Amino acid sequence: MQFDRHRKLRTSSYMRDLVRETHLRKSDLIYPIFVVEAPDIKKEVSSMKGVYQISLNLLEKELKEVYELGIKSVIFFGIPNHKDAVGSGAYDPDGIVQEACKLSKKLYPDLIVILDTCLCEYTDHGHCGLIHPETKDVDNDSTLPLLVKTAVSQAQAGADIIAPSNMMDGFVVEIRQGLDEAGFAHVPIMSYGIKYASKFYGPFRDAAESTPSFGDRRTYQMDPANRLEANRELHSDLNEGADMMIVKPALSYLDIIRDVRNDTNIPIVAYNVSGEYAMTVNAIEAGLLDKSVIIEQLDSMKRAGADLIITYFAKEVCSMIDRGEYNNE
Repeated sequence: MQFDRHRKLRTSSYMRDLVRETHLRKSDLIYPIFVVEAPDIKKEVSSMKGVYQISLNLLEKELKEVYELGIKSVIFFGIPNHKDAVGSGAYDPDGIVQEACKLSKKLYPDLIVILDTCLCEYTDHGHCGLIHPETKDVDNDSTLPLLVKTAVSQAQAGADIIAPSNMMDGFVVEIRQGLDEAGFAHVPIMSYGIKYASKFYGPFRDAAESTPSFGDRRTYQMDPANRLEANRELHSDLNEGADMMIVKPALSYLDIIRDVRNDTNIPIVAYNVSGEYAMTVNAIEAGLLDKSVIIEQLDSMKRAGADLIITYFAKEVCSMIDRGEYNNE
């Protein structure tokens, strides 16, 4: 009986390399860094082994390590000394992520700096916008001007990319207009426009100290059960001026990444979120999984259609690539 011999293309590591369809490069990775305004802190996040809150005055060493590993992009999240109801630290010209950006551009001008544009890390209630005094829900329209102020202050600090993560309706068009009017028409927007109300965010909220003090974020983040809704969010953000689109989380939403890839040619960013990271690290530490599963997971995101990946594994993956461990041999 005649049959196909597919194994002919799997006979050696060189042969498998020759026909590999999906490739993960250092330049595909974006490394998140949590910067603390208080001095002299390098504190491991209890729920994320190997991830730290780092003070601004200790950031130079971290940036040096990142740069020398070959990571070309970082995204900063800020933990301010003071929080208030209007998240004023987010749009302070001398705020924590603005200062982190200035330092990074001074030390490594070619390192791409992405700044998260949201209020949740700076509000005393932990939500991503202003709270309506009567409904006690996040007030969409009154939040937008503050997001614009935040984005402009970040661009003024030298941010290469603005990444709004608040999921307010109209946030992309308002920020685009604000950046253009402030003279930053050249600064792209990496929209978190497809952001699900996921339970995988728990460890991040430990790291960023941004857990809501009441309620949840389901009135503005997407229902994890919905697929078609992502398409609506995608096209709204494209029409409003988004240059790149984030899908968050990644592992449980590979179908969404593929849908977005099939429907647009703009760069797609998969956010390999904190819960995905923590589960994997804990499984490796327990001896349940081999460390090469990290590469397998990130390859799955690239295979689904992602161009870039925000991941806490970026440093480890770069080290694995340097050691020749990328191919899972």
